[in-house]
Amino acid sequence: MAQPPRYIAIEGVIGVGKTSLTRILAERFSGRCVHEPVVENPFLAKFYEDQKRFAFQTQLYFLLTRYQQQLELKQPSLFAPTTVCDYLFAKDKIFASLTLDRDELPLYNQIYETLDSRLPSPDLVIYLQADIDILIDRIRKRGLEFERGIEPDYLRDLSSLYNDFFFNYRSAPLLVVQTSGIDFVNNLQDREWLIREILEMKGGTKHLIPLGSL
Repeated sequence: MAQPPRYIAIEGVIGVGKTSLTRILAERFSGRCVHEPVVENPFLAKFYEDQKRFAFQTQLYFLLTRYQQQLELKQPSLFAPTTVCDYLFAKDKIFASLTLDRDELPLYNQIYETLDSRLPSPDLVIYLQADIDILIDRIRKRGLEFERGIEPDYLRDLSSLYNDFFFNYRSAPLLVVQTSGIDFVNNLQDREWLIREILEMKGGTKHLIPLGSL
């Protein structure tokens, strides 16, 4: 079997399956599993109720906690040669561009650039995509209290920003996967197909649009 990348970052809009794929890959590659500290953000529920009022506090909390967590990835693990992370540090900037106003964004960007320059880069980024109605259905099914206020328009805007960001992404090898027609969590064939594609990824950018099992 081909050796997996040492540091894999998985990205995508809320509800697309980042956390599930992170767990699957970490288990398959006997690696270290890293999840972003979402639920612990004390401002997140308030942000979904009043985005304008709580955007900066929410974003700054995410930025600093993600930075601290990413710093730890610089420490090599003797027993887990592969690290799989369910976010890319740059995602913070994507959310900030959507939620912060023009007065807040310059200050945020100064802090972000200072922190980003100190962090390691992934050996592979996997960007998961899905149709908005599928995202809404997945969010509803997992039933997290703080996500109940998410509106479809917010998901559409966020998805558009993600697509724009990754269209120009060149910082690491990038695998783009359209997941609307597959179920890599519950369908073994879909899962094995995706893992093979990940192991065969050598560099550049590759787009996967499977016919799927759904």
